[in-house]
Amino acid sequence: MPADLAVIGLGALGLPLAQAAVAAGIPTLGYRTGPEAGPLSPAELRRMHARGFRTATGPAELGRVRTAVICAPTPRSADGGLDLGQVEAAARALAERLRPHTTVILESPVPPGTTEGVLRPLLEEGSGLRAGRDFHLAYSPSRVDPGNRDVTPANTPKVIGGLTPACTESAAAFYGRLTDKVVRARGLREAETVQLLESNYRHVNIALVNEMAVLCHDLGVDLWDVVRCAETKPFGFQAFRPGPGVGGHGLPQDLAGHAGSGLRMVELAQQVNSRMPRYVVQRAATLLNEHGKSARGARVLLLGVTYKPDLADLQGTPAREIAARLMELGASVSYHDPHVPSWSVLNRPVPRADALYEAVADADLTVLLQQHRTYDLQGLSVKAQLLLDTRGAAPTGAAHRL
Repeated sequence: MPADLAVIGLGALGLPLAQAAVAAGIPTLGYRTGPEAGPLSPAELRRMHARGFRTATGPAELGRVRTAVICAPTPRSADGGLDLGQVEAAARALAERLRPHTTVILESPVPPGTTEGVLRPLLEEGSGLRAGRDFHLAYSPSRVDPGNRDVTPANTPKVIGGLTPACTESAAAFYGRLTDKVVRARGLREAETVQLLESNYRHVNIALVNEMAVLCHDLGVDLWDVVRCAETKPFGFQAFRPGPGVGGHGLPQDLAGHAGSGLRMVELAQQVNSRMPRYVVQRAATLLNEHGKSARGARVLLLGVTYKPDLADLQGTPAREIAARLMELGASVSYHDPHVPSWSVLNRPVPRADALYEAVADADLTVLLQQHRTYDLQGLSVKAQLLLDTRGAAPTGAAHRL
């Protein structure tokens, strides 16, 4: 059966889109742009295939769809920007098969101007067609919140910005099959900048509360109680909570070198958040020292090493740097995570604790890095010799909090 939709890039952004499309009855084809790890479980993937989802065996199949959405990952590049290599490769693969009247939408996180300045020339040169005349071109920021069952494509408004008004309407018609509300931006750059603002908003606010965590520890103030009280304000405040660092797929962009002086606040937020793994290790070493133990030779157990609770996604997880720094101090590091059967740091496998409670009791220090719902923090805090809670999840007084 021919597909109506091609989702190009089957990672954290593409697979949820494909899942939503299949659930809406849209025949969907998936095309991989590289070795991608998606957020869906094997059971969810089986249900998708049972409903007709299939993976392309080659790029030739991309020429048989009416809508193509590029969801290729854009990881951090060596110069600190976003690596557009997989987006460009996806555009070239699609361009050679692009047919007139196809709607092409980019959802990958990109700097403003990328859709028109990078994607459009690749599609036009490879196809001989012209965007806005022969095919539709649009951008829509991906709004995926992995693991959050309350947020679905149907109840999440979709922002659309097209090269032309007709491009916007064509993309809106497609997304109208998936969501209850479509929001039209003035154009491509406005839609791209929505993604920039949403991602940077998260990182800047996490940086603020991370800096508050350090300050409150120095002052002897319970930040977690401060946040609990502050979030009762019905206006002008949204609660964010500190943690050991910021992971995930939505990278902050300060646009240094792209737009004047760039976004100085975002640059500072990156500095603050990137220091958190080092701060966690510092707190761990201090705790051990206060209890007559040295970090060298100490048995340290890390609980939860994924970047988000109840998912197997390790993208950008701060646990990796924390483990590496503890190892460099001479600690004997092990981990437990119900979603991660094996894990390596510094090209060395990290021992996995199979018997959780026995491992917690045996460790000189247990560090909670991720609050998976399977963890009974009350029971674990009773077993632990020392527990450093970076998520504020343990009962008050049962652990040393970040």
